[in-house]
Amino acid sequence: MEEPLTKPRIRVPAGRAVHDGAQARPRAYLRDTRSGVIAARPAYLREHRDEVRRVWDRTAALAMDLIQNSGRLKGACDQILADTVGTELTLNPQPDLSGLGYDDKERADFIALVKKRWKMWAWNAAECDLRGKLTVPQMADIGLRWWIAFGESTGVISYMDRGQRRRYGIASGTKMLLVPPSRLVRETRELEGLHQGIFHDENGRATHYRFRTRETGLSITRDYAARDREGRTLVLHAFDPMDATDVRGISLLAPAFRRHIQHEILDDATLQMAVLQTIFAITLTSDAPSKDAFEAMAALNDEALEGEFVDYMSARLEKAAESSINVSGDPTVSHLAPGENLSFETAKIPGGEYLPFAKALSRDMARALGVTYGGLTMDYSDATYSSVRMETSALWPVVLRRRERIAAPHYQVPYEGFLDEEIGEGRIPFKGGYEAFAANRERISWALWQGPAKPTADDGKAAKATSERLANGTTTLAHECAEMGLDPDEVFEQRLMEHQRYVDAGMPSPFVRNVGGGQPGRSGEEDDQERAER
Repeated sequence: MEEPLTKPRIRVPAGRAVHDGAQARPRAYLRDTRSGVIAARPAYLREHRDEVRRVWDRTAALAMDLIQNSGRLKGACDQILADTVGTELTLNPQPDLSGLGYDDKERADFIALVKKRWKMWAWNAAECDLRGKLTVPQMADIGLRWWIAFGESTGVISYMDRGQRRRYGIASGTKMLLVPPSRLVRETRELEGLHQGIFHDENGRATHYRFRTRETGLSITRDYAARDREGRTLVLHAFDPMDATDVRGISLLAPAFRRHIQHEILDDATLQMAVLQTIFAITLTSDAPSKDAFEAMAALNDEALEGEFVDYMSARLEKAAESSINVSGDPTVSHLAPGENLSFETAKIPGGEYLPFAKALSRDMARALGVTYGGLTMDYSDATYSSVRMETSALWPVVLRRRERIAAPHYQVPYEGFLDEEIGEGRIPFKGGYEAFAANRERISWALWQGPAKPTADDGKAAKATSERLANGTTTLAHECAEMGLDPDEVFEQRLMEHQRYVDAGMPSPFVRNVGGGQPGRSGEEDDQERAER
């Protein structure tokens, strides 16, 4: 038979609690230091899109001000553009023409015609821009600058009818119109599905964008449909969301504001202290008595001593009046009075701590911007081949991601409208006509956009590595051309044309490998056999 459990009774004095003597278990997370550095830092949990809405205007204004007043930030923006798009992103169409009656040759001819027509359209500002001022590559540059400052880029696809086209003497009607993100209102009405200027349906898909524009001197608010009834994109909105519910972007500089401003304050304070030291760099010291010495002598009431001292000081002053010190364009230094010393002080600012701290701030900025430290500061004093190569390799995926997510939409959106009109107007023939294209628009309009090549610290080593990969069969010419920012089809056609030109002229072609060191195209065994016969 089990014994009944009894509840222990313990007498506890008033104001005290019962404990078993065990110490409180320390936290796994948020374990603070003795000085309470974590507790001293306030933090609040908010939905990211609400935080973006709260600070968007202030962040955008501060970012623009810093870029416009900082040569280093301006240069960093130019570096981002150069790494991401270079002079332009090259079109590489990837249409899926299966089941549409195209063989390989017809597909290649269709792609070549699309590339040719796109090049002519994209580089003609009158044809591609509604204002008639910007080419597609220029609009992409502006879009990237907006993304850096505002965190997003916006634009609208417009269409000119035949009457308007005749007025301007142009052929195409599809036009791209860039609209500054600051004109996309920050208005939110959740009951109407409006979040920061963008209307959403019940599934969270954007349906309309509300822009505030100026027409005839008046501010007008107008809603633009995100897509038309056939599903074609009408509004370009490129940004890099941080949260799944984000509807607007935030400036790329936002996390780096504090570091950049700290760096500016450090530079200003260092410069001011150096200037002050330069102004007072020449000092004249003397052991002559001060005012206190004269007052103490007067308190002695010794007229004889006082008279002798006055005569002595008068003689010194008369002698000093005969000498001069001049540090202007014609510097002169005469004999100094006894006990005087002329010294030249050097600026002690910046000190030994300036450069390490300034470099740490610059590295923080470079990491936030996605550029290399050398690209931001142009300081390669401590760089080596290995460090530059590793730094570039670490940041290159960031550049590729930025190219695909931010830069490419500035080309893809106008390209889809361009291709739709070219086929619809019959300027680019398509089997089955526009109806067949409209039924397969998505897979026919698909394209890749190639940018500049990855920077290398040693072109010779990079070229050797490419040759090794090709010789080992671990890569393809198309991949290597894409890595260099080249269109493989254009490279092939150019090489074929130049090769045939050399052959027709009876000259050795530079594209035929000299395998054995003898005639082009001959193996080493054939050369050895010919030499043996001779």
